[in-house]
Amino acid sequence: MAHDKLKAYNNAMGNHKQNSWYLYLIRTQQGALYTGITTDIKRRFSEHDAQGPKCAKSLRGKGPLTLVFKKKIGPKSDALKLECQIKSLPKSDKEFLVKNKKLPTLIFPSPSPS
Repeated sequence: MAHDKLKAYNNAMGNHKQNSWYLYLIRTQQGALYTGITTDIKRRFSEHDAQGPKCAKSLRGKGPLTLVFKKKIGPKSDALKLECQIKSLPKSDKEFLVKNKKLPTLIFPSPSPS
């Protein structure tokens, strides 16, 4: 019952969390770059850094970890698409992204005006 009330409240309030997705890149001690998405970067990085059960398997035992890039994307669907695109890039392009701290428009074009 309480869950239903919370769900109704979130729907009525627009549930802002669904539109606040972030893309992030983490560098391992070996220099590899891990790409992920989350609604809470601080929490998610702490989970990875703690090397516990919520740490991505590809990051386990590869610390210390460094958060090297973060960017607010918006809706989850956009964040998922961008994550997939960035994961398919060569490392040199990911390094360019980290160095310049912004997404090239060729990777993630701005929404066209309505």
